[in-house]
Amino acid sequence: MLTLRRAFLGMSMLLVALIAVACGSASSTSTGSSGGTTPSSSAAIIKTTSATVNGQSVTILTNAQGMTLYYLKPDTATTSACTGACASNWPPLVFTSSGSPASANALPGTLSVVTDANGQQVEYNGHFLYRYSGDTTPGQTNGEGIKGVWFVATTTLSVQGPPQATPTPNGYGY
Repeated sequence: MLTLRRAFLGMSMLLVALIAVACGSASSTSTGSSGGTTPSSSAAIIKTTSATVNGQSVTILTNAQGMTLYYLKPDTATTSACTGACASNWPPLVFTSSGSPASANALPGTLSVVTDANGQQVEYNGHFLYRYSGDTTPGQTNGEGIKGVWFVATTTLSVQGPPQATPTPNGYGY
C-alpha cells in the first residue's frame, strides 16, 4: 500500500511540473498602436546593434547572425529594384516561416513581408532589407553609400509609402 501511495504522489508531482512548464512558455509578436514591433521569443530574424556609420554611432538593423542590413533607395514599398544578378551581391532578407517576421529587440517601426521577385522579402517601414556580400563579419557596414543608393538600415528609417504617380509633362493628365 505504501508503494502505491509513493507512485501516486510521484505522478502527481510530475503532472504539476509539466503543467507549470507548459503555462510559462507562451510568447507572441504584435504590432502596437504606435506601429512598433514588439520582440518575440519565436525565431527572430531581425536584431539591433550599435555601429558607427558616417562617423556617428547609430542603432542599426541586423539579421539573426548579426550581419548589417541595408535598404536600396530606388525600391518602392511594393517592388524591389534589386533582383537577379543584383541579388547575388545584395542578398535579400527573405522570410520563410509562417506568420509575421519578429525582432529580438523592440523596434519603433513596423516589420512586414511583401512577395516580390525575390520571394517573401522582409521590409522595415516599407523598405526592403538586404545584406551586402562585401560584409564578411558582423558589425561591418561596407555597403553604406555604395553608388549613392545603398544605405544601412537604422531603427529610425522613415516610413516609405506607395510610389508617387508620375506627373505628365503638360500637367493636365493627357
